[in-house]
Amino acid sequence: MRRLTRREQEALRETFRPQRIRLLFIGEAPPASGRFFYSANSGLYRAMRDAFRKVVPTISDANFLTGFMASGCYLTDLCPRPVDRLADQSRQRARVAGERLLAEELIQLRPEKIAPVLRAIVKNVENAALLANWHGEVLELPYPGRWFHNRAEFVRTIQPILRGLLIRANAETSHP
Repeated sequence: MRRLTRREQEALRETFRPQRIRLLFIGEAPPASGRFFYSANSGLYRAMRDAFRKVVPTISDANFLTGFMASGCYLTDLCPRPVDRLADQSRQRARVAGERLLAEELIQLRPEKIAPVLRAIVKNVENAALLANWHGEVLELPYPGRWFHNRAEFVRTIQPILRGLLIRANAETSHP
């Protein structure tokens, strides 16, 4: 599969943006490998799909991203460019620089809740929320991609939240 440009990634991401964002997941940055959540080929994609599948067993690769969007979920990143191969200080600077961009996005998207999917960026996300004058719940999640126990904790933490989102989404579509 061909590696998408940053512009192509953002265009693809935008096709899955819900009208109303109930839960905005915030990753650190797209991975340097070229994998991308909305291309359905990243570790975060698989972990998120598996968490949704625990709540809705009929979730598959064919319908996950549409279901993710229908439930009011969306994923963006703190940093617009990959940081996973940067030295620690450069990575920290990139995270701080991403706070202002994320703040602008929070103003535009107006999510009900936000969920950083890496504990190391929680403070950066909170700083962006302050810059945006955004007030809401911030859910702390472990990054689910690398270690089994983190993935299990991620799924366990997110399941009740997903159930609530899916119930709300179903209620709104059946009673417009």
